[in-house]
Amino acid sequence: MDQNMNSTKEGLISGSGAIQHKAYARVGLLGNPSDVYFGKTISFSLANFWASVTLEPSPHLIINPHPIHDLVQFDSLDHLVNRLQSEGYYGGVRLLMSICKLFHKHCKDNNINLSPGNFTLSYDTNIPRQAGLSGSSAIVCAALSCLLDFYKVRHLIKVEVRPNLILSAEKELGIVAGLQDRVAQVYGGLVHMDFSKENMDKLGHGIYTPMDISLLPPLHLIYAENPSDSGKNYQKLAELMNRNFDLRRRMFGDECLGALNIEMVEVARRVGAASKFTGSGGAVVAFCPEGPPQVKRLEDECRKAGFSIQAIQVVPSRLNDVDLKTLSK
Repeated sequence: MDQNMNSTKEGLISGSGAIQHKAYARVGLLGNPSDVYFGKTISFSLANFWASVTLEPSPHLIINPHPIHDLVQFDSLDHLVNRLQSEGYYGGVRLLMSICKLFHKHCKDNNINLSPGNFTLSYDTNIPRQAGLSGSSAIVCAALSCLLDFYKVRHLIKVEVRPNLILSAEKELGIVAGLQDRVAQVYGGLVHMDFSKENMDKLGHGIYTPMDISLLPPLHLIYAENPSDSGKNYQKLAELMNRNFDLRRRMFGDECLGALNIEMVEVARRVGAASKFTGSGGAVVAFCPEGPPQVKRLEDECRKAGFSIQAIQVVPSRLNDVDLKTLSK
């Protein structure tokens, strides 16, 4: 992956007419997966990994395949089969096509006129696959931001509605998910989300409240590079993180969660760190309430187990002045 993607400026690229946006991986800190059970969650955007989408005006509408993630040329039949066994059949082209379709439908259904003009869409990503970090929705979210700016309709599509639009594009492809990830990626920063049935029935979306990212203690991300299946008075946070995973384990069982995913959680707990899935499995967020010495022990245990570990960087709010004006009062 291109680790220098972070240096690219977003929005209109001067002189070329091209538009580029990023969306970041997300960590479900507390409450997941209760977003699909009318519950409450707290999530944040993860600056360590992101997806980038570029839109360039063009005579025809073109969706460019990624040279790695949408590979269609192989060295041999064995190469093709091995690729499909490790990566599956899916790349990002289908995601870009789906959000274009659902964006068009939303605008038509809501009498939002789109000016004529074609474009070429391309994408890149460094979000680890099958790591439960919302890599697919990041591509869709970044593409939606490009479409909003290309057609100059950002002020006409409310921020609260955009996660629904992203989720609809994924459901179009048979991806089963909830709103939590998309909210975190649209808003950026740290967000409290209330998905109560009353709110969902009345508004069609939850109540989303941005929080101060400085409230977070130092956190770490643990993940497998090649997954085989898919102390500042913070003691209460550690207890809640552990409780969140334990409840999920009771609900779904070890066979569903997968041995590799459970081992990542238990590696952290062996050194006394709090830990839980970032999403549906594939990566773990860990909190070391005892500070740097405990972090060092966690890093050593992760290396022994063959897991990667990174200090988490949190993305600040992604909302600009136009976005803020669309928020419900």
